[in-house]
Amino acid sequence: MMEDVEFRSGFVSIIGRPNVGKSTLLNRMLGQKIAITSPKPQTTRNRILGIHNFAEGQILFIDTPGIHKPKGKLNRFMVDQAVSACSGIDLVLFLVEADSLPGTGDRYILDLLKKSDARVILVINKIDLVEPPRLLSLIEAYCADFKFSEVVPISALSGDGVERLLHVVEPYMPVGPRYYPEEMITDQPERVIVAEMIREKVMRRTHEELPYGVAVQVESFTEKPDKNLVVIQAVINVERDSHKKIIVGHQGKMIKTLGQDARREIERFLGTRVFLELFVRVQKDWTQSDRFLRELGYE
Repeated sequence: MMEDVEFRSGFVSIIGRPNVGKSTLLNRMLGQKIAITSPKPQTTRNRILGIHNFAEGQILFIDTPGIHKPKGKLNRFMVDQAVSACSGIDLVLFLVEADSLPGTGDRYILDLLKKSDARVILVINKIDLVEPPRLLSLIEAYCADFKFSEVVPISALSGDGVERLLHVVEPYMPVGPRYYPEEMITDQPERVIVAEMIREKVMRRTHEELPYGVAVQVESFTEKPDKNLVVIQAVINVERDSHKKIIVGHQGKMIKTLGQDARREIERFLGTRVFLELFVRVQKDWTQSDRFLRELGYE
């Protein structure tokens, strides 16, 4: 008779500089989108938990904001979220880009990791952008400065190497309980993910200076099962009147486009029809307001 295999579970932080593909990697590993992505740095603001189940265990991935030099209260909150995710966990995935040598930001993260007792896997993303000799040079440059448990090259966008990364991570999980039911993929409430999906559309549709002064709050989320419908009202908060004009657009065209983009993605996520109503509110200098940051959950 076969012996029962002990269940294994643990926490794995995904860290790296802004815009290296952490959220894209998390979504790819889970097989479903729970973390928003955009070409702009500092898209992720809060730690996001993603739950991956395998035959003998459960991995709890923590997607963190990019570690950068903070400016202002919101940015300090974001960096604190990322740095604190390096302690008290079982494994760190340090995500870097294949097409750039270690820079100041990467070395700062490595210095933080040297103070942590967690094991670290170097994950080299965007391998489709470089030839093998350059990839080998990059691996040598990183390994000269830190003793990594493993090195795994991947492309989070295409999925190349991601299945192998999961198989590499699994044995590092200690014996432990099933923290979440098997059908769950995140601990984030649906309305939080919906708010982030709307913010993602703003980031992708508007120009450089605006996205960092935008926050979205879902004010009502009403399910109507008899109509296979969810009715959502959400507020897009901006810091200036000029930003409100950009979001609304000429004759309301921009906010209509944002609503259409967001509704389609929210419907895919919820698996039901959605009626989405968007409003824009000016909250002067909200990124510096302790009270408003608390209201948004940035504590």
